Amino acid sequence: MRSGARLRRWVARARLSSLRTTFTVSFAAVAAAVTVLVGFLSYDAAARLVRVDQQTVFEGVVQDLLDEVRHSALTPADFATADADGGPRDELIRPSGTVVQVLGPDASVVDRGHPPLPVGADDRRIAAARPAGQLVEHRDVDVGDGMYRVATVSLGDGRGAVQIAQEFSDTEDLLRELQQRTVLLVGAVVIAAGLFGWWLARRITSRLVRLAGAAEDVARTGRLGIQVPVAGYDEVARLGRSFDRMLGRLAQSEEDQRRLVQDAGHELRTPLTSLRTNISMLRRIDELPPAARGELVADLAQESRELTDLVNELVDLAAGQSDREPLQRVALADIAEDVAVAARRRTGRAVTVRVSGDTVVDGRPGALQRALSNLVDNAAKFDRGGGEPIDIVVTGAGMPVGASAGADGGAAVRVEVLDRGPGIAEEDLDRVFDRFYRAPDARSLPGSGLGLSIVREVAAAHGGDPFARRREGGGSAIGFTVGRGGGGDGG
Repeated sequence: MRSGARLRRWVARARLSSLRTTFTVSFAAVAAAVTVLVGFLSYDAAARLVRVDQQTVFEGVVQDLLDEVRHSALTPADFATADADGGPRDELIRPSGTVVQVLGPDASVVDRGHPPLPVGADDRRIAAARPAGQLVEHRDVDVGDGMYRVATVSLGDGRGAVQIAQEFSDTEDLLRELQQRTVLLVGAVVIAAGLFGWWLARRITSRLVRLAGAAEDVARTGRLGIQVPVAGYDEVARLGRSFDRMLGRLAQSEEDQRRLVQDAGHELRTPLTSLRTNISMLRRIDELPPAARGELVADLAQESRELTDLVNELVDLAAGQSDREPLQRVALADIAEDVAVAARRRTGRAVTVRVSGDTVVDGRPGALQRALSNLVDNAAKFDRGGGEPIDIVVTGAGMPVGASAGADGGAAVRVEVLDRGPGIAEEDLDRVFDRFYRAPDARSLPGSGLGLSIVREVAAAHGGDPFARRREGGGSAIGFTVGRGGGGDGG
């Protein structure tokens, strides 16, 4: 048993840990995907702009050189380094810091660049070319420690050529550094997102852990009075509060059942004991005189009726908490008339009905009729003189007939039964609706003490309350209220 409980706890915690891990990984994965996408797009856009800009500047320098040599008869000396007046060489270097190297007619280096540029067969051909402005372009030329883009332009008439070069390895190094920093940033964001997701998942699932622990304690111990330690206003908190209320309802239902069984067992002992005693007397009924025989048979009949009534009331009371009689629009005045007719026929007493106001409510007709019948039977039992009629008074809230239920803000309809019996003692007014409670003066009379408790159950199920008071001039007024909005959880 203990190993099974430990296994169930371990499985529950493993599931919660899996949920926490899933939440953390999901949070980190989403953050990683977004960061990688943004980083890739940002890097790609930046690299494209830098490369396009650098290429555009170099192409502009080459185009300027082509235009200049085509329109002017320039010689290698015009591109000499020692030109103090700022000649064509300076115009080539100034825009982008390009490297310039001048070749003579035989492709010999007249003015070496810094760093020196390699001279290939195409460059020598261009240096000896007759037309001015012929171009040969080399890409990704390895010069020293860097990579260069090189273009060679002929001066024409075999006078030589000018080589210009632009280093792009620095740009690529810069872009690689940017790429590395982007990757580091993505990694840092993913780690931060994972840590934050873990913290958030732990914060959320910690309450689920406590809730699961409470559920496991209930399953293991069977105790329903465990307090669920969940606070807040989110879905987890709502689940915890709902679970707590459910445990409270179950605990109350279990307590009600326990009390009902205990009280029923206690009340059933007396009639059963009396029945056993009288049944044992039946073995020698022939020895009893005729009067004693009649008294014995009458006692058996009375006790069997009381036992039957007690069992019926217990069944009604137990079933009342789960009654599934549908709600419908009922007029309490009509129910009162039906109860009065049945009471007159059953007891032979005069029973009157007085109605005022609108008495239409949403309710369960069978339960309401049973509650009102219990009140009338209770009045007939205690008012044994029969000098005055038993009055049923139904008082509405004054809402016009045909108006929608609840239009008066939920006002209740009041039902009370008036009698001229001995009345209820002041100290018993607060207890007459308890199960099996019988006032000292009523213990010699037939009854189970369940009739008024059924009235309380019906009133509570219909959004109302029972009440009892002493009447001026003697007697009692006992009744209940019914809310306009209809019944509650049970009948």
